[in-house]
Amino acid sequence: MLVIRLFRVGKKNQPAFKIVVTDKRNPARAGRFVEEVGFYNPLTKEKLFQKEKINYWIGQGAKPSPTIHNLLVKEGIIQGKKILLHKKSKKSEEKPSDSTDKKSVPEIAPAEEKVSTGDKEEKK
Repeated sequence: MLVIRLFRVGKKNQPAFKIVVTDKRNPARAGRFVEEVGFYNPLTKEKLFQKEKINYWIGQGAKPSPTIHNLLVKEGIIQGKKILLHKKSKKSEEKPSDSTDKKSVPEIAPAEEKVSTGDKEEKK
């Protein structure tokens, strides 16, 4: 399966990315890809997309990664909504939406105090 994804290039602490079409099974760092279709530098916000090549590969069945999808939607190359990249935490999913559904804490009556005097226990 072909994917359009980022391929990191650049120095340490100076990331730059090639946008490449590659087989999903190839690791991203291998450097083997079918075609380079763009460039993205997150530090300078420089973007270069080859719109015709991107549309050609999407037409051939290549799927963009979520990050690339969001970049292409922002640039107007493809239509659609952005994909949420952050996963929702399990804690927020488990919480009920209504405040009335929350479990109420039962009130505990104070225990009777026992005073021991020798052999007998007396209740106060």
